[in-house]
Amino acid sequence: MPTYAYRCRECTETFELNRPMSESGAPAPCPGGHADTVKLLTTVALTGSASTPTPAPAATSGGCCGGGCCG
Repeated sequence: MPTYAYRCRECTETFELNRPMSESGAPAPCPGGHADTVKLLTTVALTGSASTPTPAPAATSGGCCGGGCCG
């Protein structure tokens, strides 16, 4: 179930609620009992591992450190 972040406009408290996506736009009273809240935009971090690792790109000649111009 997704977690949504909200901020109360009266007491400026920030809080989170776990609720179904179908209820994401429903009013969310703050823990202090105030009704004037706004849903915050949040970012999503995806973690995990790939089943097949992606190989690093092969070194090529040319460019700054690939062609010997750095030193």
